[in-house]
Amino acid sequence: MNNRPLKYFIFLIFCFFSVTSLADDIKSIGVPYIQNYPKSLYLSGNQNWSIAKGKNGIMYFGNTQGLLTYDGKYWQQYEMPNRQIVRSVAADDNGIIYTGSFGEFGYWKIDNKRLKYTSLINLIPKGLKMTDEIWKIHVDGKRVIFQSFSSIYIYSNNKISVVKIPAFFLFLHKVDKRFIIEALGKGLYELNGDKLIQLKNIGAPLPGSVLSILPYKNGSLLIGTSKDGLFLYDGEKYTPFATPANTFLQTYQLNNGVKVLGKYYAYGTILNGLIIIDENGNIVQRINKSSGLQNNTVLSIYADDDQNLWTGLDNGIDRIELNSPLYFYFDKTGLFGTVYSSIIYKNIIYLGTNQGLFYSPWVGGKDNSFSSFDFKLIPKSQGQVWDLRMIDGQLLCGHNDGTFSVTGNTIEKVTGISGGWVIKKLNDNYLIQGTYNGLVLFKKDPAGEWKFDSRIKGFDEPSRYVEQDSKGDIWVSHAYRGLYKLVLSPDFKTVTNVKYYDEHNGLPSTYGINLFTFENRLIYSSNEGFLTYDEISNAFSKYTTLNKELGSFAKSNKIIKADEKKYWFINHGKMALINFSQPGKIEIDSNRFSSLDGRMVQYYENISKISDHIYLISVDDGFVIYNEIDLLKRKKITLPSVLIRKVEDITDTYSTISEVGNTDSEIEIPFSRNNIRISFALPYYRQSSIKFQFFLKGYSKQWSDWSAASQKDFTNLSAGTYTFLVRAKINDENVSKDTEFEFTILPPFYASNWAFALYLIGIVLLLIASKRFYERKLKKDQQAISDKLQAEKEEFLKKEAEATERQIIKLQTEKLQGELAGKNRELANSAMSLVYKNELLQKLSQEMLKIKDSSGKPLAEEQLRKIQKVIDDGMNDERDWNLFESSFNEAHESFFKKLKANHPDLVPNDLKLCAYLHMNMSSKELASLLNISLRGVEIRRYRLRKKLEVPHDKNLVEFLMEL
Repeated sequence: MNNRPLKYFIFLIFCFFSVTSLADDIKSIGVPYIQNYPKSLYLSGNQNWSIAKGKNGIMYFGNTQGLLTYDGKYWQQYEMPNRQIVRSVAADDNGIIYTGSFGEFGYWKIDNKRLKYTSLINLIPKGLKMTDEIWKIHVDGKRVIFQSFSSIYIYSNNKISVVKIPAFFLFLHKVDKRFIIEALGKGLYELNGDKLIQLKNIGAPLPGSVLSILPYKNGSLLIGTSKDGLFLYDGEKYTPFATPANTFLQTYQLNNGVKVLGKYYAYGTILNGLIIIDENGNIVQRINKSSGLQNNTVLSIYADDDQNLWTGLDNGIDRIELNSPLYFYFDKTGLFGTVYSSIIYKNIIYLGTNQGLFYSPWVGGKDNSFSSFDFKLIPKSQGQVWDLRMIDGQLLCGHNDGTFSVTGNTIEKVTGISGGWVIKKLNDNYLIQGTYNGLVLFKKDPAGEWKFDSRIKGFDEPSRYVEQDSKGDIWVSHAYRGLYKLVLSPDFKTVTNVKYYDEHNGLPSTYGINLFTFENRLIYSSNEGFLTYDEISNAFSKYTTLNKELGSFAKSNKIIKADEKKYWFINHGKMALINFSQPGKIEIDSNRFSSLDGRMVQYYENISKISDHIYLISVDDGFVIYNEIDLLKRKKITLPSVLIRKVEDITDTYSTISEVGNTDSEIEIPFSRNNIRISFALPYYRQSSIKFQFFLKGYSKQWSDWSAASQKDFTNLSAGTYTFLVRAKINDENVSKDTEFEFTILPPFYASNWAFALYLIGIVLLLIASKRFYERKLKKDQQAISDKLQAEKEEFLKKEAEATERQIIKLQTEKLQGELAGKNRELANSAMSLVYKNELLQKLSQEMLKIKDSSGKPLAEEQLRKIQKVIDDGMNDERDWNLFESSFNEAHESFFKKLKANHPDLVPNDLKLCAYLHMNMSSKELASLLNISLRGVEIRRYRLRKKLEVPHDKNLVEFLMEL
């Protein structure tokens, strides 16, 4: 079959893309990458009325609930004084943000480490009252212009001047350095200083409701109206801009516009999203809800300097990535289902899905005008399409129901063998195909068409992947059971030898083993990395060198050849374009495709090469065009600085320390609140993988690892000054400059400067007090020593006196004792004398009885009685007792007192007996003294014991001697 037309078509496609893929071009195939920011993400009002970008890269949105900010990572909402809707927002070169609301306008500025609002309405001249909305704000050098429907307020040098005319305004537009506004019913005026001058018009009047004025060629203006489309103004007259875009803008009501990339114009509408047109008025892009926008009503539109087109919607915010290398086409209506394969053939794009084979004219090769795809199902193609392959100018379709040849919008069955998974060339005349039940052979007929030849006998296993090695043997990957190596007969129709490989041959498992041709050799993928086969040992081993270089993509489940030395590696839904052109170096580009992660049909990923550097990537609900030329021509990106977005105290309750990092004032944190969280962000909004690296001087010893984390907690920081450094990189290439944030953890109260001053004062006072205390103590000690010496002296003298007194007492006692002893001796002698006297008298009484008269007769009784009476009187003489008693009392003065006190019933005889017993006299002596018998003594002793109540175990004498 002659394939020259196909080659010519591909050449035209390449030329088209080469021309239109220059930097700052917008493609007309599909739509650019659109990032949605729904209300659930930014947590504020639905409607977003205005958009601006600040000096530091932060985006500002006039939202229904106030001022909304976004830094690429964090959203923050700030309310107006009376919670008004923010209708307009603008930013100047000094980082000041101006906002306008109903009856209110002013500016936001960092104050005390927070963004705070200052109203300017108090500067409006007296007598003028503001009672409407501020719809537009423009910064013009040192002045700021606020515009409402009734007045223009010019703020300059802290004063406000007011511009009015006898009509209501619509919107004030900034065109380069000019300011143009529509006065309803009167036409366009230019603000010159603080005066309005009507624009010249020698032609037909301009229709009302001018909602966009943009610079055009040769100093002219491109004017957009609400319902009458576009007009050109050359300085003298208004001319309708008759283009295909006009009908669209008239139908769907133009609402706003902005110039993008220097040569395109983006217009937002009320009813159908937005369009982008070129300078000739051709629609290059049409983007609405069906192609990715969240809402079809575009309330505001803004183009930043990084080729981002921001849209404030009636419900949400969207960012459109202009000049993106990825352009998308999604089936939002579910027309064709899940895409398993795709290809462009003869100016038609084909999508093989789970519902059948769909086709649409390929619009990319005609011109740069936008035209939506119109996919239709090819008749009789219903069912699962597995594979689309163009081989020698013929498009073959592997289908659940067989294999078909595709021409235009028709298909012709080549074979009814079901499940055409993959088809490969054996040589110039034969194809081999893997199916549900073995292998199928195709042969080229004389007309150059591929026709079914036969089944390959001897092998009927499911054949998901089929490859031919350098020896001509066929390797087959079973869907679930490992690998087979087949030797075919010379005519390819029969398998003559089958070898099966599993864990016994070095495979990590029999599941998930795929095979691919890589740099003219076969490699085998597994869940543990790529493998190679050694023919000599007939075993598999890990491809260590390649696995180490590929990192996470070493576990890729699919490899698709992209270009010379370039391959697509797909790791379970995540893809990378890997360049092996430089020996010893592998370039892995995966971050720019992160938006496609998980969007390809797993295990059936498909990427088709359209031309050099242009690829068609199948995703589950459509396809993506990747244009590598854009990347080759794009200048190296200069990243903005990382922003310190919030510093929080996380000690116990969360509170904000600063919203902007460092300001003019130092950030000092009390020691008791030394647990902080630092949040940071890179204000870079294009689709990319952003990683951060930080280092805290005074705390860390080295930079952290690169990570996607955008905040860091530091706990229990010691007192001191710290410098937090952070930087970012995108796509593992561009690295930003370091951003520094300095803060101080104050010392605890006991280690502060005030505390040390107090300590010094305290030490001085303590020294003074110590000196005075020492002096007082010294004086007191001296007095104490003197007192002690005096006391010791007095004590000594006292002791001397006591000793002398004791000596005197001792001498007196000894003297008394001597006297007592003498008294006792005298008493004893006296008693013994009495005893002796009584004994003598008794003897005389006894001897007297023996005396006889001269006649030898006893004496007369009368005489004896007289003599006996004299003897008895002598023995009972009370004078003896009185004398004894007197002497006894001198020696024992208290004895009788105690006896009488304790025993008042004692009679004198008892007292005598007690006195004699106290002197320890014997019974015999007692009998003599008492002039009684020994028996009488015993009786009296017994009676005395009873009177004295002497215990039975107590001796009477001892009892009396103890008194």
